[in-house]
Amino acid sequence: MARQHTLRRRSLTTAMAWGVGFLLFFPILWMVLTSFKTELEAFSLPPKFLFFDWTIENFGIVQQRSDYLRFAGNSIILSVGSTLVGLAFAVPAAWAMAFAPGKRTKDVLLWMLSTKMMPPVGALIPVYLLFKDSGLLDSRIGLIGVEFLLNLPIIVWMLFTYFKEIPGEILEASRMDGATLWREIVYVLTPMAVPGIASTLLLNIILAWNEAFWTLNLTTTQAAPLTQFIASYSSPEGLFWAKLSAASTLAIAPILVMGWFSQRQLVRGLTFGAVK
Repeated sequence: MARQHTLRRRSLTTAMAWGVGFLLFFPILWMVLTSFKTELEAFSLPPKFLFFDWTIENFGIVQQRSDYLRFAGNSIILSVGSTLVGLAFAVPAAWAMAFAPGKRTKDVLLWMLSTKMMPPVGALIPVYLLFKDSGLLDSRIGLIGVEFLLNLPIIVWMLFTYFKEIPGEILEASRMDGATLWREIVYVLTPMAVPGIASTLLLNIILAWNEAFWTLNLTTTQAAPLTQFIASYSSPEGLFWAKLSAASTLAIAPILVMGWFSQRQLVRGLTFGAVK
């Protein structure tokens, strides 16, 4: 009787999980399906789910109108570059806060997190003027700097959480063996925190990839990533849902593939230290 009750409960939980997952994924599924429709079928009523005339014409038009590879290359450079720069700054900072905390460590952590609460539009004008005066408008270096500073608090907080789970005695033992601070961080701490660092890397690449506000306001052509690529298909001249869906599908495809193949590492890193 108890086994039947457990099986029924497990089946119910599984069904609910699949239902919630489907609801969360449905907008993406609908966007992908719309990308294979004609413009007429894209906004037809009642909407057609699977039974329509499938076409890849929209993808061909998008590729002819825009250089997808150039936008995708900019997105890769900006997301990976800003994340690697952030890790270079965040690893020493998180080490200091985790293993050599001071009286103001918690205050600094809270202050860093509070910077994420400010609306980006509040800093748009000064940042724009700084970029204009320094010649960084529509440049990859400028955007890497903005996205690096934008995600730095998250990187520090995540690494700080992971580093706190590592026993300090191991680091003390390495010091007794004559390890310098650099060797302690590179050869002792970093290998032990690989799951946490990997999940931090993946998560911040996704955040940088999806960043739209700053990329739309600080770029035009040269450094424009895929967010600019998508925005170019939003036109007041008419409804182009099918082409917009095709452009959006092309834009999210690389990050979806990366997330699918790295989901085990991502989950492992996000749950690092949660189960003893």
